[in-house]
Amino acid sequence: MDARTTGIVAYITWIGLLIALLAGDKDGARFHINQALVILLFSLLSPIPCIGWAWGIFMIVCWIMGLIAAINEEEKPVPLIGGITLIK
Repeated sequence: MDARTTGIVAYITWIGLLIALLAGDKDGARFHINQALVILLFSLLSPIPCIGWAWGIFMIVCWIMGLIAAINEEEKPVPLIGGITLIK
């Protein structure tokens, strides 16, 4: 897979993230793989009572923004959590 396809696949569920990590162009799509991983991990906070629903909506918005950036081949970080780097 080329970098654009790998970046798009990374945002499609955790299975897509695993496929992007194992079979994709990791060097070209490292930014989007990292963003998708951060969004996935932070979305696990959604079940928290009271603020979880707002956080879940924010994570959906971040996911859409990241997916659109991957489609347009831009390296634009998502708000608030975009600066976190887990994969170097």
